[in-house]
Amino acid sequence: MSNKKFSAILMALVAMSFFKSSLSFAQFNAPKPLNMNTSTQMPSSKIKTPDTKKQLVEDKSAGVNELDEEPKEESSNNQNSAASPRKLHQHGLGIGIGETFLLGKYSKYGADKITADILYSYAASYSFDLLVNAHMSEHEDKNERMKVMGLTSSIKGRFVEYDNFSPYFLGGLGFYAPQAKRVVTGDNQWSDRKITFGLNFGGGVDLRLNEHYVVGIMGQMHCPFTIQQDEGPDVQGYYFKLLITGMYLF
Repeated sequence: MSNKKFSAILMALVAMSFFKSSLSFAQFNAPKPLNMNTSTQMPSSKIKTPDTKKQLVEDKSAGVNELDEEPKEESSNNQNSAASPRKLHQHGLGIGIGETFLLGKYSKYGADKITADILYSYAASYSFDLLVNAHMSEHEDKNERMKVMGLTSSIKGRFVEYDNFSPYFLGGLGFYAPQAKRVVTGDNQWSDRKITFGLNFGGGVDLRLNEHYVVGIMGQMHCPFTIQQDEGPDVQGYYFKLLITGMYLF
């Protein structure tokens, strides 16, 4: 081999050695690339995104819970406003004390006086009650007397009920046995005792103190039919009762 060829080969080898050393130095100093996923060429560490579907489900459930809680609060407030609500099919037994006013021809045989009535009630519905009244009293006026006896049944209808306070009206039918002691042929004689039919009507107000006790005021007009007599004048008239009532419910 000639000297020229040898020197050319030597120079080529030296040049290649310098090129490799510079390339390796460049690769060593170059910044390291991020770890890439070979399949998608994306970074291996994944970015966390919010789960919007799960959040929507949680929001809906929270909204439903809020809607469920609101009616409960309203219902509790309504229960507090009505401390003693009415109950159906409830019985009541009580008494009424007040004045009995004799009217019509009854007033000729006796004077007004304070009397007592026995009362019974039954709650048939939220608006209507059955009211039974039993009473008997004797009224005097000089030498004459007047007895009134009655057993009546009435329907008691309520206008409105506000905070345990309720006004009402009533009306019904009943049995009566009025008897008068009056002058007949110069002598005081009792009339014949007979049972007759009659009407009653009136109204009042009730105040429920609690689940078992009710107080109120009642006015009731009693109109027995005329009782005809074989001797002496017929017994006819009517009377009005103004009572303070108290009743126990069970």
